[in-house]
Amino acid sequence: MSYLIDVQGTLIDDVNKEPIEGAIAFIESLNASKIPYVVITNNTKIPSVEFHQFLCNLGFAIPKNNYLDPFMTLEKVLHVKAIRSFGAQEFLDVMETLGYEQNAQNPEAIVIASKKDFDANDYASMIELVLGGAKIVGMHATSIYAKDKRRYPGVGAILEMLSYATGAEYSVVGKPSTLFYSEALKRLQMQADVKNFDEITIISDDAIGDLVGAKALGMKTILVLSGKCQSEAEVLHVKSSLDAIVPNIGHIKGEECKR
Repeated sequence: MSYLIDVQGTLIDDVNKEPIEGAIAFIESLNASKIPYVVITNNTKIPSVEFHQFLCNLGFAIPKNNYLDPFMTLEKVLHVKAIRSFGAQEFLDVMETLGYEQNAQNPEAIVIASKKDFDANDYASMIELVLGGAKIVGMHATSIYAKDKRRYPGVGAILEMLSYATGAEYSVVGKPSTLFYSEALKRLQMQADVKNFDEITIISDDAIGDLVGAKALGMKTILVLSGKCQSEAEVLHVKSSLDAIVPNIGHIKGEECKR
C-alpha cells in the first residue's frame, strides 16, 4: 500500500497551522516502515521549497521528493505568461517570482487561488475577462476554503460558478486534477513498485475537492473530520466515494486502508 496525504486539515490544523494529533507519528511510522507516500497540498501562498521546509520545521520528516504542490505542476497547465491572478496577495507575489506577467485588461488566462474575501466585483471581473476570451485556470478545485474558523467557497466552487455563468470550460492545476494525481503517482513510483492508482490510499479532509476525484481514478479514500469537513452528515451525498471516515489521521489503522 502507498499513500497520498493532504496537509491543511489533515496534517496541520486550519487555525494555528500546528500538527494535528497523531499526524507526526503517522509520518514517522511510514518513514520507519519504508511505506511509499507523497504529501500533496494545494498550497498557493508560499513557494514550494519554503512550504516544504515549514512542514519539516513543524516536525514532519518529509523527504523533498515526497512533497508536491500546484506550483510544481503549474507549467504543465498554464502555457501563457500574460495573466490576471485572483487570490491572496501572497499568491500574487509568488506568481510574480515565477515570471508571470499581470495583465489586468487583456490577459490570456485568469488564474484563481484561495481567498476568503472575494467580493461581487472580483467575480464580475472574472466573468468579464472570461467573456473577453481569457481561459480559466484554477490552482486547485477545493470545495470549501476554511479560514479563521469559518468556511468560504473554495476555488472549485468558484470555477463551477464561472463555467455556469460564461459557458467556458476550466483547467485545474492541483487537486483533484488527473494531471496532479498522475504527478504524485510518478513520485510514488520513484520510491517503490507502485503501478496504478488502485494501489494508493488517499487521506484528506475534503471529500468533494480531493476524494471524489481520487475515487474515480481507483484510489482508496479516507476522510478525516479534522478540517473543513466536520461531520459525516456533511458528506452523505458523496459517501459512496469514501472508503472510511475517521476523526483524524491518528485514528487510521490498517483495517481502514484495506476496505
